[in-house]
Amino acid sequence: MTAVSDLRPKPVRLADTMRDRIKEGSYPDGKLPTVKEMTKDFGYAGQTVRDGMAILIGEGLVISAGSRGYFIASGEDEATDSKPEGGEEIKEMRLQMQALTERVAALEELAGSDGAGSGTTMQRRGVGK
Repeated sequence: MTAVSDLRPKPVRLADTMRDRIKEGSYPDGKLPTVKEMTKDFGYAGQTVRDGMAILIGEGLVISAGSRGYFIASGEDEATDSKPEGGEEIKEMRLQMQALTERVAALEELAGSDGAGSGTTMQRRGVGK
């Protein structure tokens, strides 16, 4: 009955349930159920299950081993402690990507401002004659 009145997206509900199960020690070997098993257990589509697991991966609680499945990250406390550090790394990567995007835009603008674009440079080198 709770699922019907729960307005949260299905991937969030799945992530919350799996997080609780992990904290309760339901998977002592660290191996989580397969996507197929979770689709049966939750009654969700495979993509919904993968989206829910992606939430837990983003939190650092779960890791994906590709075709081998999902596993609990090396200790819940470590995963929680490393979350802010991972967040900082993502912020830094975004800043670097933004800087590179701005540099590319400036170079494209500079190349376009010489009138003929990069073709002028190629003609000077004897290419395209």
